[in-house]
Amino acid sequence: MKKITPAIVLLLSACGGGGQQQAPAGPPEVGIVTVREEPVMLTTELPGRTSAYESSDVRPQVNGLIVKRLFTEGDQVRAGQPLYQIDSAPYEAQVASARAALGRARAAIASTAALARRYNELVKINAISRQEAENAVTGAQQAQADVAAQQAALRNAQIDLARTTIRAPISGRIGRSAYTTGALVSAAQTDPLTTIQRLDPIFVDIQQSSADVLRLRQQLLAGELSSGGAARVRLKLEDGSVYPEEGVLKFTDVTVDPTTGSQIIRAQFGNSRGLLLPGMYVRAEFVEGTKSNGLLVPQVAVSRDEKGNPTVLVVGAQNKLELRKITAPRTVGTSWLVTGGLKPGDKVVMEGAQMLRPGAAVKPVPVKPGQPSKQQGQAGRAGAAPAAPQQGQGR
Repeated sequence: MKKITPAIVLLLSACGGGGQQQAPAGPPEVGIVTVREEPVMLTTELPGRTSAYESSDVRPQVNGLIVKRLFTEGDQVRAGQPLYQIDSAPYEAQVASARAALGRARAAIASTAALARRYNELVKINAISRQEAENAVTGAQQAQADVAAQQAALRNAQIDLARTTIRAPISGRIGRSAYTTGALVSAAQTDPLTTIQRLDPIFVDIQQSSADVLRLRQQLLAGELSSGGAARVRLKLEDGSVYPEEGVLKFTDVTVDPTTGSQIIRAQFGNSRGLLLPGMYVRAEFVEGTKSNGLLVPQVAVSRDEKGNPTVLVVGAQNKLELRKITAPRTVGTSWLVTGGLKPGDKVVMEGAQMLRPGAAVKPVPVKPGQPSKQQGQAGRAGAAPAAPQQGQGR
């Protein structure tokens, strides 16, 4: 058996004494944000399609051959500008014929009127029968009616002649021509010669669920939201860029599509640079209203339990952690809008509680909501499942 030297005894006692002199560790620090009421602007992003402010199909109103096309496809045209010329020779002949018929009718007035005057004198001395005198008066009146009829026929012939020059019904950008010079066109045809569309301003038709429209109206009527006048709308284009001009909502359609259960919301945008063309797919972001007493909680602070319900950890009495179930129907930016489960002044844990359970004592340290979290990306907590993305939750 080896003999224990005094040096070894001193070394062992020094090691043991050092362990007993360590100070006990305090409660762990957690980063918290204090919930407060604030006005929250609620926005929604929905898909939409652009449509022309005005659109007009150009069709012939008389029959004939196209002898000229008087525009360049794709150009801007003004209302009344000549677009096509139809062969006018037959219609010029009709005008000449109607004018000649009117001359004959006017010439007949003089003779019938004179005959009626003579017969009226003769009937007074019984030189002719009263029936003959009345027939002469009727003939004079009929001649006057023939003049009115021939005047109307001449006017119709002049209208048809004017229609041989097809003019633009509205101002806008003209599309491609479906008919060329030499084509035979008819006033009864269904196919347009071309189409003119006014693109500045331009409409965007947005589809929104009728249930969402009803919910929004109910919130406005209940005073939960304030509209603040005409809602502003922003567009995201197909390439992901933001359209530089803001639009305004014009109206909500009064009919619900029975196949999709959606309503059309129409917004109007300026389009002076011609970036928007009819039929383009866009995403429209518009303001639903402002919630005056909204409660926002950063998304990093929210997790979900095994049933998928959103939960947060709150620093409660005696600085102990509490697990709270909350109601968070939608996001606003990088935060959840909380409508139940929290009240102003609650201290919600944002970071530092990954290894802690409800009931543990902690030391709360305020963290700014916009400050990057050291624990971001590690949202899992003991007793709570990681946050799951919400499907269909527009901002």
